[in-house]
Amino acid sequence: MTMLDRMRRHKAWLKWSLGLVVVTFVLLYVPSFLDPVAGVGTNPNDTVVTVEGRQLTVGTFQRLYQQQLMSVRQSYGGQLTEEMIRQLQIPQRVVQQMVDEEAIVATAARLGLTVTDSELLERIMRMPGFQENGQFIGDVRYRQLLAFQRPPLRTAEFEEQMRKGLLSEKLQAAVTSWVHVTDAEAESEFRRQNEKVKLEMAVFTAGQFSAGIAPTDAQVAAHFAANQETYRTQEKRRVRYLLIDAEALRTSRVVTPAEVETRYRDNLAQFTTPEQVRASHILFKTGEGKNEAVQKAAAEAMLVKVKAGGDFAALAKQYSEDSSAPQGGDLNFFARESMVKAFSDAAFAMQPGQISDLVTSEHGFHIIKTTERRAAGTQALAEVRAQLEDQMKFEKAQAEAQTIADAAAKEIDDPADLDRVAAARKLTVSDSGLFSREEPLAGLGFAPAVASAAFAMELNKVSGQLRTSQGIAFITMTEIKPPAIPSLDEVKTKVREDVIRVSAVALAATKAATMAQAASRGSFAAAAKASGVDVKTTELITRGTPYPEVGVSTAVDTAVFALAKGATSGTIQTDSAVVVARVTDRTDVTPEGLAAGRPQTSDQLLQQRRQDFFAAYMTKAKQKMKITFNEAALRTVFGQ
Repeated sequence: MTMLDRMRRHKAWLKWSLGLVVVTFVLLYVPSFLDPVAGVGTNPNDTVVTVEGRQLTVGTFQRLYQQQLMSVRQSYGGQLTEEMIRQLQIPQRVVQQMVDEEAIVATAARLGLTVTDSELLERIMRMPGFQENGQFIGDVRYRQLLAFQRPPLRTAEFEEQMRKGLLSEKLQAAVTSWVHVTDAEAESEFRRQNEKVKLEMAVFTAGQFSAGIAPTDAQVAAHFAANQETYRTQEKRRVRYLLIDAEALRTSRVVTPAEVETRYRDNLAQFTTPEQVRASHILFKTGEGKNEAVQKAAAEAMLVKVKAGGDFAALAKQYSEDSSAPQGGDLNFFARESMVKAFSDAAFAMQPGQISDLVTSEHGFHIIKTTERRAAGTQALAEVRAQLEDQMKFEKAQAEAQTIADAAAKEIDDPADLDRVAAARKLTVSDSGLFSREEPLAGLGFAPAVASAAFAMELNKVSGQLRTSQGIAFITMTEIKPPAIPSLDEVKTKVREDVIRVSAVALAATKAATMAQAASRGSFAAAAKASGVDVKTTELITRGTPYPEVGVSTAVDTAVFALAKGATSGTIQTDSAVVVARVTDRTDVTPEGLAAGRPQTSDQLLQQRRQDFFAAYMTKAKQKMKITFNEAALRTVFGQ
């Protein structure tokens, strides 16, 4: 195997490894002017954000952004548009990642935690992608492998990311070592995940009984008097705003065929995808104190079950010792280089539906099922021309809007300036109407940046530039309406609807109770038919699965999973319906299944609890830090 082949084999693995060492909790509130418009520009040495005195630059953002973009693009099979980038908020997530990493570094430093050069070297040398026959591949080949990444990685950059990852591990271990999971908790969680019931359901919805219910004014008033806090309004505000509409500018932008062709050539890698397969696996781990002979015997026994027609996904969910187990072993699509060689060779050698023999890797013993295949290919310019034209028009419109906004910002100091600037540029100053933090604004729709600024402003003040989905806005605060219990007249329609719903649910409960009594004495289907409802059925389902006409319901979960096979429930009330259910089948956890699955469940539960605690810990830690954003640099980076 050539050096190039070896580097190709590991390049996708390396991106995965980097993902493990970069902690991205997305805990920090990033100011809402960070509108996720993908773009790069401005001086790489400009500061984007400062965390406790440490400056993070545009160059760092660009490097991490390209890494993130390549990873997401591979996940989407190359079908990643500019609009999807905005919807996924990739730029915002990268900034959050940068801040989270530095917050961890600052917190670790405060606690006296460090990563020595020897610790870093040991971790790198033990990484599978840098080993051959159990030995480190050597410094020269190590550097070559980093340089082969897309985008290429400098050794110093990679080792800095690794150092931060190790520091994060130390910090998390230090602050979460007290978190434990008891056997009883692990058992309860295993049962919650694996117990299943199959149901017949009679659902009596409020809508079936609301016709003809006409509450009197006295009933409406009585309900309101008894539930006033339910109708308390949130604080609302009103602004006047001047919008530089980038979407309107977009229609008049011109992109030449030559510009499109240049963009396509310069970014050809974005439109090229390798051959991929989608596969599932059942893993029996080796190492970590596992008895290899016992694990191999268990894997061979499982292979017999699978080859005999066993439900692969169900068996993977119950027995696989891999993080993909909850998804039935599904690993989604991956390129050949994304997995260790033994695994990829087996997965790519099969056609959809085929199941491998036992495959041995450094992780353990795998049983692999290939489910789908995607051929390698490059999208032709004709296929992506419209996408590129739209993207480039968007970029030009954003640039034009930014130019106009920058000029306007120099002229806006008080509310009256909005009208003067608007008149000079043939723009319009509009009224938002009253809105809460989570409500849309008239003419702007949902505009988090505007809402955030509005709820931080005083009356008769003006804002700086605020990004919206349409462009860039300036606002002035004109009205503040504090939270209050409204008068009955203000919410009478809503109160009347609530009275009707409550009354209808009460009628549904009466009808359901009669049906439940009849079902307990005879046929469930006959009792339901006599009550005028159809019987809904489910497959074998776990807790948390949406129920027909009801959706996810803790009340229904609690009731039906307490029933034996063949038993019928009493009435189960939800917010807008009443349910009667019969368990036609159920799968209970066996002692053998519990014994086999409890260790993995315990590990999963422990990791989740520690991650949750560490996330909360870092949220509080960042609240005490001095974190400042360079709004001008971020506007340039995101808005071009």
